[in-house]
Amino acid sequence: MEPLSLPLTTDRLSVRAYRETDAEALLPIYSREDVAQFLLCEPWSAEEARTEIAQRTPKTGLDTESRALSLIVETKDGLDGLEGSVVIGDVSIWLTGDSAEKAEMGWVLNPAAGGHGFASEAATALLNVAFDHYGLHRVIAQMDARNTASAKMAERLGMTCEAHLRQDWWSKGEWTDTLVFGMLSTDRHVA
Repeated sequence: MEPLSLPLTTDRLSVRAYRETDAEALLPIYSREDVAQFLLCEPWSAEEARTEIAQRTPKTGLDTESRALSLIVETKDGLDGLEGSVVIGDVSIWLTGDSAEKAEMGWVLNPAAGGHGFASEAATALLNVAFDHYGLHRVIAQMDARNTASAKMAERLGMTCEAHLRQDWWSKGEWTDTLVFGMLSTDRHVA
């Protein structure tokens, strides 16, 4: 298999590999209570941001030792009159179990960038890589059932809600419900 060519580019975004300097760019997003609310982690400190970025930087492909691909989402230079590019979040995909044909994906975007379709654009680019480059059969996304914005985005991506697991995850001092969305390679709409 050919190595994946990065960055992935869309009309408005560059979806690229992590750099050490991304800790500074992601800290204002991941340190927000409203962002961390539905994640498995607490809001990041500066030290946690550096640690997380160091762990994500080697995740450069499903065909690598990490069996994962973690990418930064940033706006393209000059978009809507912006000077330079702006990091607005990240997307990831990782193989699940022993199969090289099934993966899970996740996304985190700055709420300030919400409502413009950036998350869908970045996630669609990642799904295209999953199915076209890696030849995956199935991709899922799991989320806290209270995270209605992520659930709506999964539906916009063409994913099917396959399960609503009741109080299956102990998170931050309470039992929470999980939604599981899935997409088969035959389900998708190529963007």
